[in-house]
Amino acid sequence: MDGERAILLFTSRDREGIIYAITEFIYKNGGNILELDQHVDRENGQFFMRVEWDLKNFRIPPEDIDTAFSPVGRRFDGRWRIEFSSHRENVAVFVSKEDHCLREILWRYKLGEFPMNLKLVISNHPDLEDIVRGEGIPFFVFPKNRENKLEQERKELALLREYEVETVILARYMQILTGQFVNRYPNRIINIHHSFLPAFVGSNPYRQAYDRGVKIIGATSHYVTEELDQGPIIEQDVIRISHRDSLEDIKKKGRDLERIVLARALTYHLEHRILVYGRKTVIFR
Repeated sequence: MDGERAILLFTSRDREGIIYAITEFIYKNGGNILELDQHVDRENGQFFMRVEWDLKNFRIPPEDIDTAFSPVGRRFDGRWRIEFSSHRENVAVFVSKEDHCLREILWRYKLGEFPMNLKLVISNHPDLEDIVRGEGIPFFVFPKNRENKLEQERKELALLREYEVETVILARYMQILTGQFVNRYPNRIINIHHSFLPAFVGSNPYRQAYDRGVKIIGATSHYVTEELDQGPIIEQDVIRISHRDSLEDIKKKGRDLERIVLARALTYHLEHRILVYGRKTVIFR
């Protein structure tokens, strides 16, 4: 057990004594708190907390912690989950033809930065197969059109079940997922896309941004819901654009942002630093 940590994510209506009760539970059972953060949404009266503790001398076995904590959680009508640092999530990455986000994930994964098992990569095109198989990761192609989309998704979902996938990363996957897919992985599908002000719709937003002379571009990573690009936001960032920047310069800066923002969002998710609250998130960095 040396080095293993437990992570509690807790939310409830804001009431007196919540922090005391939770930390007392950990202390009385021999736990050493390593990180603790909390937030109160005063407008809605909601309490959020993330606490991480060392299990080296903790007297409750990991498989019994949730049950042992239940009387504390129920006392405050809370919702909670308990995670463990030793668990590496099984992850699938979905891609199309663009490789910059995929390469960032593969690079950081190879360096050991992500506590996960990258089980497979799925695409609707074969273009990136050599990159993926070169890293020893299974690669599957499911071409899609309007007529076969639902059937292809059913095959993908069956494959994800076979590989026991827990989280799906859309690394510039240029397909809209249907409800049958999204509802299988609530708050478990992470997407990345560009962000502009003003918002440019269509297939070539960078061209539109260049033609309008934008001064800032950005990237947004969010959980996927059935409502297109409207899921709870995990991470965003921006970079300034100058009149000296060509269209290719803007695209390059956009790719850089997308890579970094997606990597941050994936890290927060894998380290269990996110609580979803309606259409919003609380991120304990």
